[in-house]
This record gives sequence, C-alpha cells and structure tokens, in this order.
Amino acid sequence: MGPGGIATIIAASSLAIIAVAISYAVIRLTRTIDEITKTIAMINSPLKSISNAGKSLESLTKKVANATESFLDENPLAMKAAAAVVAAAKLKKKGKKKSKAKE
Repeated sequence: MGPGGIATIIAASSLAIIAVAISYAVIRLTRTIDEITKTIAMINSPLKSISNAGKSLESLTKKVANATESFLDENPLAMKAAAAVVAAAKLKKKGKKKSKAKE
C-alpha cells in the first residue's frame, strides 16, 4: 500500500467521523426541538384556559348588561329608583368627608 492508499484511508475515516458527528448533532437538535415543543405546549395550556375564562367572563358581562338594559328600558320607575339610590350614596359620601374634615 502506497502513500496514496494511506491518504485515501485517512480521508475516508475522517469523512466517516464527520458524518457520525453531524448525525449526532442532528439527533440532539431533534430531541431539543421536541423538548422545546413540549415545553411550549405545557406553557400554552394554562394560557388557553385563562383565555377561555376571559371569554366566559366577557360573555357573562354582556348578558348581565343586556338584562339590566332591557329591565331598565321596560321599567322606567326602576331607573328613577336607581338614580335616587346613586344620589343618596353620593350625598352619604359627601357627609362622611365633611365629618372627617371637622374632626
């Protein structure tokens, strides 16, 4: 075997080592990407439930607002009573502020 044959063996061995190193890196990268995907899915699952809770709360708020609006539209006396309660609450707050200022 001459120098050319030995050089061919060395080059082939080097290429084999490089191929093994690249395949190892690809396998590790694939596993890392799988772990990242699992982690992101695990993080996103609570966010989805929070989003669903927000949508449910928004829906409930709309239902209550619609029910209140229709009730007040159908009962003008209820609107007057609500205005009186709000006015009384404001007067009560003003009275507390004045009594605290006097002390």
